[in-house]
Amino acid sequence: MAEAGCDCIKLEGGAAMADRIKGIVDAGIPAIGHLGLTPQSVSALGGFKLQGKSATLAKKIVDDAKALEEAGAFCILLELVPDRLCQLITERAKNAIIMSLGSGLGAHGQLLIYHDAFALYPKFKPRMAKVFADAGAVIREGLNGYVKQVTEKTFPAKENWFGMPDEEYEELLKML
Repeated sequence: MAEAGCDCIKLEGGAAMADRIKGIVDAGIPAIGHLGLTPQSVSALGGFKLQGKSATLAKKIVDDAKALEEAGAFCILLELVPDRLCQLITERAKNAIIMSLGSGLGAHGQLLIYHDAFALYPKFKPRMAKVFADAGAVIREGLNGYVKQVTEKTFPAKENWFGMPDEEYEELLKML
């Protein structure tokens, strides 16, 4: 973990991942669980859609959250689950921080993907996202300037590269 520069790991999935979470936590590695919309298995979930809308599916998420908490997850991310479901899981959590991503205000904290918060993908803005600043526009402007200067051959300029003394270059030519 020190080499990767991370503080913990995150696993997507519920009760089926509890044994893995327990093993990881028992090995001294902090672990986060991820329920609801799980991006690595989004195709199996029917796409980027709200999860846990029915009582039966919501009960499974409640049970999964409990299983992850009992396995030692210190935090559980609830992504795209109904707000009342998020609130219920948060109220029942004893030893886990509950984070919401598009799951309402009832969690201990909120998560927003910075690509969404700063409009880095302007053609795609998830409903649960809010753009706080358009960094994407600044980046696009910079990239356009870069392409223009490279195309016009005004970048790189002499201060952007390294030269070689004339006598050394002449010596090199003789060696060739």
